[in-house]
Amino acid sequence: MKELESNTLNFDALVEADADLLYTWKFCFGEEEEEEEEEEEEEEEEEERVLQVGLVLQSSALLQLRQELTNSDDSGVSSYSKMKSWKADTDCCSWDGVACNAENGHVKDLDLSNSGLYGPLKSNSSLFSLHQLQKLNLALNNFNSSTIPSEFGQLVRLTSLSLSDCSLHGQFPTNIFLMPKLQTIDLSLNDLLTGFLPEFHSGSSLELLDLAFTSFSGKLPISIANLESLIKLDLSYTKFFGEIPNAIGNLKSLNILDLHSCNWSGEVPHSIGNLTHLSVLSLSANNFHGQLPSTLGNLANLTNLSLENNLFHGEIPSSLGNLTQLKILYLYNNSFDGRFPVSLTNLTQLQLIHLSFNKLIGPIPFEIGRLPQLTSISLSFNSLTGTIPSSLFTMTSLAVLDLSQNRLTGPLKFRNISSSKLISISFSFNSLTGTIPSSLFTMTSLTSLDLTQNRLTGPLKFQNISSSQLTFISLSANSLTGTIPSSLFTMTSLTVLYLIQNQLTGPLKFQNISSSQLEILFMSENKLYGPIPRSISNFTHLQHLDLSFINLKDMLELDIFFELKRIETLLLSGNNLLISKGKINSTLPKFKTLGLSSCNLREFPIFLKVQNELTYLDLSDNNIEGKVPKWFWNVGKETLQTLNISFNRLSGFEQPPIILPWKSLEYLDLRSNMFQGLLPIPPLSTKYFFASNNNLTGRIPPMICMLKALQVLDLSNNQLIGQIPHCLGNFSSSLSVLNMRNNCFRGELPGTFTKESNLKTLDLSLNQIKGKIPQSLVNCRMLEVLNLGNNKLNDIFPFWLESLPELKILILRANGFHGPIGSPRPNFGFSKLHVIDLSHNNFSGMLPSKYFNTWNAMQLAPEKSNPKPEYMGDRSGYYEDSIRVNNKGMEMELVRILTIFIAIDFSNNRFYGEIPNTMGNLKVLIVLNLSSNSFTDTIPSSFGDLTQLQSLDLSQNKLLGEIPQQLISLTFLAYLNLSHNQLTGPIPQGRQFATFENSSFGGNSGLCGFPLSKKCENIEIPTFEPRQESESSFGEGFNWKVVVVGYASGLVIGLVLGHVIISRRPDWFTRTFRVNLHKRR
Repeated sequence: MKELESNTLNFDALVEADADLLYTWKFCFGEEEEEEEEEEEEEEEEEERVLQVGLVLQSSALLQLRQELTNSDDSGVSSYSKMKSWKADTDCCSWDGVACNAENGHVKDLDLSNSGLYGPLKSNSSLFSLHQLQKLNLALNNFNSSTIPSEFGQLVRLTSLSLSDCSLHGQFPTNIFLMPKLQTIDLSLNDLLTGFLPEFHSGSSLELLDLAFTSFSGKLPISIANLESLIKLDLSYTKFFGEIPNAIGNLKSLNILDLHSCNWSGEVPHSIGNLTHLSVLSLSANNFHGQLPSTLGNLANLTNLSLENNLFHGEIPSSLGNLTQLKILYLYNNSFDGRFPVSLTNLTQLQLIHLSFNKLIGPIPFEIGRLPQLTSISLSFNSLTGTIPSSLFTMTSLAVLDLSQNRLTGPLKFRNISSSKLISISFSFNSLTGTIPSSLFTMTSLTSLDLTQNRLTGPLKFQNISSSQLTFISLSANSLTGTIPSSLFTMTSLTVLYLIQNQLTGPLKFQNISSSQLEILFMSENKLYGPIPRSISNFTHLQHLDLSFINLKDMLELDIFFELKRIETLLLSGNNLLISKGKINSTLPKFKTLGLSSCNLREFPIFLKVQNELTYLDLSDNNIEGKVPKWFWNVGKETLQTLNISFNRLSGFEQPPIILPWKSLEYLDLRSNMFQGLLPIPPLSTKYFFASNNNLTGRIPPMICMLKALQVLDLSNNQLIGQIPHCLGNFSSSLSVLNMRNNCFRGELPGTFTKESNLKTLDLSLNQIKGKIPQSLVNCRMLEVLNLGNNKLNDIFPFWLESLPELKILILRANGFHGPIGSPRPNFGFSKLHVIDLSHNNFSGMLPSKYFNTWNAMQLAPEKSNPKPEYMGDRSGYYEDSIRVNNKGMEMELVRILTIFIAIDFSNNRFYGEIPNTMGNLKVLIVLNLSSNSFTDTIPSSFGDLTQLQSLDLSQNKLLGEIPQQLISLTFLAYLNLSHNQLTGPIPQGRQFATFENSSFGGNSGLCGFPLSKKCENIEIPTFEPRQESESSFGEGFNWKVVVVGYASGLVIGLVLGHVIISRRPDWFTRTFRVNLHKRR
């Protein structure tokens, strides 16, 4: 081995020796002088001999490399070890993975990729003695988290270096990038490999630079422009950041530019249009913003343009229509607006177009159907309007068509679809009308059809459905009528069928279904009748079944579902369920999801005793009485994640454990029962715990603070006592909702709120809490709702709360707050405030006019991109915020708070002075109550700008002058109370003022005109004719002209929505507002 090492060290000297050194070498070995005429021949012989010695030394170096990097059979890589063919007595140039120079025999290429090599790369490796090496490929091996030795820089003749997917880590030597002959560097798929790009010099030979899926970071140097020979640059899935330099436009040889999934930002430079050889451009999943440069249209050779998952906005440039070679266009999940560019229909090579999750408007161009190569179109989650072009159904290459979540209208009309190759159609969440064409179900290529949530009507009709290849059908949330065709259940290809929330009628018929492959059958919320046939057990593949709220008149026997041997999900809520009390046995199905709410159950079903695999159990809204039985603790003890037994008549637990036993429980709902005694403690895994509206007493056990995963805790409306545990301020960084309203808590608020808090809702109203508001609340930067109303707090106005950037609801009503509400700070906050209620306190002083200039959320109407009402609350959908609003002796609880509900209540305080004119800037205000104060001067004429105002109460003040005529323009004003002031002059006439009664103006001796009996003398009263107004932002098709009529009766409730609304539109009213009315407490 020592001789081998010695030979290796002298290898360079031998192979690089010039003629003089060769002569010296021959002399040292005792060679004698030959004749002049034989000298040339002997030199050739000696060169051959040197070559042979060099080959021996190269072989020795390679064999030593094999010893350094042993093959690992358990490396986890499927590989063939090329080193297995390497033998000491053979020519190394013939070895697998080795290539030599034909002229001098030097090893020039070494390819050991995917050879199962294992071990570290050492700085003294024999690899670095192969100085003639030009190409080195060690990819797809495992170098055991080795760093890359800087000695790679000694291989100065290298043109190609591939170390991809080698389990390398640490800092990559920067000097390697600058090796003068290097053309290819591939370091990809080494996620622990770090480094940065150097300053590149002009004259670089680099053609390929691939750092994808590494941890390289830093900014892209401007000197990247010096890589004029670069053909491929792949920095995807790295940690590079910053803006793309304009110098990128100098890389005019570039064919592939992939910057996918990094931290790039800024705008795309216009110079990118200089890269005319580009075929692939991927900038997706970054933070690029701004508009796309029109110069992208210069990239005539582009075949793949991927810009998805960024922050781009503006219109899609029409210049993209110049990319005639484009095959893939991905622009989804940005904020592009404007219309679908018609120029894109010029891209005759286009195969995939994905523009989903943007803000596109207008119709889909009919010309899109003329793209002959298109296989997939996705335009979902936009605001496209108009009808669906029939040309889409005649495209012979189109396989996937997704237009879901738009505003498309009109009927489904198409002809001659026999040539269509469509595999998947999704038109869900639009406003399509008319009947469903039967031809959709007979398209021989179609496997998936989704028409969920449209306005489709009529019966389902099929012909020749036996030839259908459909595996997935969803027609839920429409207005389909008639019976369900039995042929749907006999389709041998169908595995998923959703018919939820329609008006389908008739009895269910399951005939000849033995060959059915149905695995999922959801038919809830229809108007079916008759018994469920026992033949349902012939669905031998059925795993998930939903028959909830199908309006059956007959009792539904649970036993018939026990014959479905593969059933895992059974949802039967809203039916009259008949459960046999016979013996239970191990042959019953093992349910995972079981929904039996609203089934008129009077006890816990006994079959649950053997259900030890349940993950979801809903027994809510039944008539179950008494205590939760002891055997119930074993139901899904290891698996149960969701348990809902709310809205029953349960009073407690039999032999309750200290902590409820379900080890995997995440959601526990005990609401609206009659539970008594101490608060039960759920397991540590619990995320959502609801125990509101019970009769729980005693103190909150300290063990509640062990629930580190808790996100929502709602203990409202009980009789819990004692102090609020201090740990609730900081025990869980995941807690987002803490609702303990309407209990009997005393003492002071905990001052333990930390910066790690993610609290969004804190509701401690209707207790007996005293003291001050702890300033540690300022740490709750995510706080949106703060309700401390109806307590015994004694403090000045907490102006420092204005620093909470997300605060939307602030309720301090009915406490002992005092003093002015101004702020000593020059910059006022509360920019997102929707509701502020300071009523029934001892606040005093003048209202600071500057405050209202910064209440931006009350000044600007939200974008109406979503036509459906939105509510405040936990984003999981499990919790919704609620507040109470007092009006005329009635108290209305908004169980859900609309995001468009804007209200100010400063009533019953000691404010004085002028009402600030700046309040007129709050243009989306809906409720304004300044009653029972000492305001003076006139009513601001700027109130005429409060165009959304529905309730205005200025009663019980000292206001002077006339009622501003501008108030007539408040066409949504449904309640007005100006009584008991010192107003004078004529009452404005017309529009909403024609609906108000005497009580709105009483106690103002100087007022005259309708509706008062006192007539105005010698005064011309301006009148305004009623006109048709647009819908209020509370919408859903309700025209507020009805309110004008309704308020003639004078009955005003809560938000001041009239009795006519409640009596004529109870479904809309309760669904939108979920209103509870209470006597004032």
